[in-house]
Parts: sequence; structure tokens; C-alpha cells
Amino acid sequence: MSELKNDAYSPQEISERVKNVGTIKANRDFLSTFVLALLAGAFISFGAVFFTLVIHDSSLPLGLTKLLGGLVFCLGLILVVIAGAELFTGNNLIVMAYVHKEITLYKLLRNWVIVYIGNLVGALSMVMWIYLTRQWEGNNFLIGTKALLIANAKVNLPFMVALTRGIMCNVLVCLAVWLCFSGRSVTDKILAIIFPITAFVALGFEHSVANMYFIPMGIILKSVPAVVSKVSADLSNLTWLGFAVKNLIPVTIGNIIGGGVLVAAVYWLIYERKK
Repeated sequence: MSELKNDAYSPQEISERVKNVGTIKANRDFLSTFVLALLAGAFISFGAVFFTLVIHDSSLPLGLTKLLGGLVFCLGLILVVIAGAELFTGNNLIVMAYVHKEITLYKLLRNWVIVYIGNLVGALSMVMWIYLTRQWEGNNFLIGTKALLIANAKVNLPFMVALTRGIMCNVLVCLAVWLCFSGRSVTDKILAIIFPITAFVALGFEHSVANMYFIPMGIILKSVPAVVSKVSADLSNLTWLGFAVKNLIPVTIGNIIGGGVLVAAVYWLIYERKK
């Protein structure tokens, strides 16, 4: 009988687990990977929907509103980690398996492409479902108005701001996933997720998969007069082209740098290089 342990895995053990899981992910078949990616896109979107509802009419000070929004957004990654799903930003940690030569560059990029597309399809599906629920009509369309304003703010970020916010976001997201590998129970993993994810949301950093829900939802609501009538901002960049060029491209590049380089490659250098 194996020995039962309650203590957390050490950083050295975490790096070994991350490397091994990365190898498994990179070798998973297409259908399983894609369906798990669909789920992750939907799960992160649930967190985004929850976030929008909770903060849309908050009268708390700005810092507390952002803190509360960050806490509820944690729902997304909790679902991904505990229920099981393939999230592009978390899968940037597969870099550890690649630099250790456990997998090829082709397998790394194959996983990223499949998961990225799956996350996008899952998030866009949630846009359709949430639109059909008319949940955004709540509180005299103020929920929809907040969703529109969130999306519009994201497509008006300068390139370098979107890039660096993407970097910082995925440093925290991948650290949250990294910490989950230290846990031995569901409770451990949930607690490991809460602080890093709350921090990235409260600090206003940019998550490519979350934006796959936030911005398309805003684009759809831009066509609803009852929502647009409550907004005085310039919505000219809130288009599908603006979504891709103004936000998704720089944020995705930033997410890869943050998770793949500043977390995965750095920890490989520390713990796995000499092996």
C-alpha cells in the first residue's frame, strides 16, 4: 500500500509533474483535445458572464469592485482544473516538456493550434447561448451595457499595453496552474487558484480566451439599440477586425511569452535543466 501524504508537492516535484502532464497533453488525440478545448472556452466564458453580472452596478470603491470581480471570475479556471479541460493559456506550460525534449516543436504547436481554435469555438458558442438567454437585459439592460463597455475598452488598448497586459496575465494564470500541481485535494487546488486569478482580473490584465467571450459579446450587443442608447463612448473599433487586430493578436502573443517563457522556461532552467 502506498503511503498517504497530506503535504504539498515541492517545487521540484511540481516541475516534474508539469513536464509529464505536458507530454501527455501534447500526445492526446485530436478529438479528445478539441472537445476538452471547447469545454475550456465555455468554462472561462461562465466566469466572464459571472464577472459582468456581479460588477455591472457595483457601488463599492473601485478596488473592492475589482476584487469582487476577480473572485467570481475564478469560477472559470476552477472548472477547467477540477472538471478537466484544455485551456490555451494554461497549456503554454507545455513549453517545459518541449525544452526538455520530451516532445517535438510540431507536437507543441499542434496542441496549441487545436486548443486555441477549440477555446474560440467554445467561447463563441457561449456568446450565442448567453445572448439567447436574454440575461443581458437584466436591470433595465445595464448588464448588457456593462458587457458592451468592457468589450469596447479592450479593443481600444494600444498594442504595447495589450501585449504587456497579456504577458502579466498569463504569468499569474500559469502560476495558478503551477500551484494546483502542488495540491493533493480539490480544496488545495481551488485555494491555489483564487489569489493569482483574482489578482490578474483585479489588475486589469488581458486573457486571450476570456476575451474570446467578452469582445464578441460586446460586438453582438452593439446591434441592440436599448443597450447602445445607454453608452456615449466611441464604438468604432468594436468590430470583428478590431477584435482580432486590436486585442486578440497582441494579447495572445503576450500570453505565450508570459506563460511559456516567464513561467515554464524559467522553472525548467531552475529545476529540469541539469537532468
